[in-house]
Amino acid sequence: MKKLTSNYPIMLRLEGKKVVVVGGGKVAERKVAGLLGTGATIEVISPKLTDELEKLAQDGQILWLQKSFSTEDIDQALMIFAVTNDSNINQLIKKAASAHQLITIADDPDNSDYHVPAQVKRGRLTIAVSTGGASPILAGTITKQLAHEFDEQYEEYVEFLYWARRKILNEATDPIKKKQLLTTIVSPEFLNSDHREADFVSLFPS
Repeated sequence: MKKLTSNYPIMLRLEGKKVVVVGGGKVAERKVAGLLGTGATIEVISPKLTDELEKLAQDGQILWLQKSFSTEDIDQALMIFAVTNDSNINQLIKKAASAHQLITIADDPDNSDYHVPAQVKRGRLTIAVSTGGASPILAGTITKQLAHEFDEQYEEYVEFLYWARRKILNEATDPIKKKQLLTTIVSPEFLNSDHREADFVSLFPS
């Protein structure tokens, strides 16, 4: 059995960074969907695109280079998605990438630098699930369970937590009171409250 090398989970800030997706099919469409809203400059390299990707290009949300891949296409890219339906092209992209660039290869996960996990997103809240390539189906099953447990109400709730935490850290001077407030706002009472901001203000020292 191959010795396990663990992955390192991180959340990347991609605003202003160049991300290249090589391929224009359904896999590319899913990868681009996950990149939208990150602030990354998304470039898609492919002679043809799905209807959805073409619409995104027309709307200016992605830059479409209507061509086959060439090595200069990935210059200055932080992340590269090699998601064509041709293994030889995907391997060519891998060889063209520099040591400092991160690349994922659709049909060769073992030689990829990173994997995109299954995700549940609720505004600022992101829950990621990965089995390290052992079973994407299991990752999807767990993700569905988490999506049910952490439903849409968490989007507004986590936004409240962001606001409340900043106020506590900026204005609460007593360390003990600060810790109490930070603990209190993550209670079920605040999660389920219809007037959590008013409840919070009543606890905050005047």
